Amino acid sequence: MEALQLTALAILAVTIGVIIWGKIDRTAVAVFGAVCMVLTGCLSDREAFMAVDWNVIILMISFWILAGYFGKSGIPEAIAHRAVAWSGGDLSKFLIIVGAASGLLSLFVDNVLVILIMAPVALHITRLLKINPVPFLIFIGLCANFTGSALLIGDLPPQMLHSVSGIEFLEFIWQSGKPSSFPILMATFAAVLWYFSIKFRRQLGGKMMATEVFAVIDPENGRRVKDKKFAAITVISFIATIAALSLRWLIGFELGTIAAVGAAATVLVMETYGRKLNRPSFEEVLTSLDWRSILFYISLFILIGGINRQGLIMMAANAIAPIFASNTALGVTSVYWLTVPVVGFVEHDAYILALLYLVKDFSIQAGISPWPYWWAILWSGTLGSNLTVAGAPALLVALNLCEQEGCKVSAKEFFRYSVPFVLISVLVCYSLMMIIWVFL
Repeated sequence: MEALQLTALAILAVTIGVIIWGKIDRTAVAVFGAVCMVLTGCLSDREAFMAVDWNVIILMISFWILAGYFGKSGIPEAIAHRAVAWSGGDLSKFLIIVGAASGLLSLFVDNVLVILIMAPVALHITRLLKINPVPFLIFIGLCANFTGSALLIGDLPPQMLHSVSGIEFLEFIWQSGKPSSFPILMATFAAVLWYFSIKFRRQLGGKMMATEVFAVIDPENGRRVKDKKFAAITVISFIATIAALSLRWLIGFELGTIAAVGAAATVLVMETYGRKLNRPSFEEVLTSLDWRSILFYISLFILIGGINRQGLIMMAANAIAPIFASNTALGVTSVYWLTVPVVGFVEHDAYILALLYLVKDFSIQAGISPWPYWWAILWSGTLGSNLTVAGAPALLVALNLCEQEGCKVSAKEFFRYSVPFVLISVLVCYSLMMIIWVFL
């Protein structure tokens, strides 16, 4: 390797290592690493700017703005309260319903926001019953972190896949004549919920909410949205923006542009007509955006751009292309099962982005379709990240909420839920992936 190649690799390795170490703010570390890439000459300042996929960044910011209004609309809380009514007071059923609702919301809303929306309802019940909130909060966190890659807008990894491959919104449902991310991950999610419904029924022993507790929660009243006009505008904005994204091929604009138009139109309506409604101000919505995460993701693009500029990804692609080209089943299996444990302990976004580019290069070298490999990376990278707090920041939020309730969660207790959750999900998803995307 040449000096600049070694420098780029060292900067990336040290940056990721310090992020995993966790003693220094991960955004500060990522930004410093990106700056080092430029200062050492691994890529120029202009190349650093061009390495960032601003389409993805704008898409992410726009949907966070929409999610900011959605989170204040009262709809998520109404869904959560309705879960109380659907459960009939059975705690195990309530837990599964809340977990399922968290997963479904995460198709469209940032997983951390989903936890912050769903956790208070679960905590309200655990406080009234004076029971341990840990199973509730951990399960909500695991479910919220599960479905983000099922559609294009739920999390950063599918947006990075769009950046690398050009995949469109509807292709996350059906691609090349085969079911893709949404149906496969939803089927996997159903299997996980089935297993945990049995586990929680045994663990909670059919425990029911006391009649007086059920009355205090008042699901019939709680599920009513207080400002229906505000909620209606929010839902219409979400649906219209998602519909426009699915028709990008017809509209002709980039995904980020479409999402930005949807967000801007929503803000305009809220700041004019919406003044009569019980809605947050635009300033409040902007304040709720996780700007640290945005800087983190921008820095990731620059870090990966640095090693790509130095040809390191191409070198790795050339090395593995002959091996993977000889046996697709073996290659996809290797990528999948290597990724699962790695993303359990490594910040998975940077890892996934690097591997997506690696697959793009080696598929060209080997003359094979990259899609079985890309799906393997996306799905294993998402599902495996639920193994530890290091892999999924959303789980850290759930554990912090547990500690705020005075419940210190040991590693052993956390693994009681995360290990079976991950094992079932990766096994079911792997089986479906191999049948549909390798053998058929």
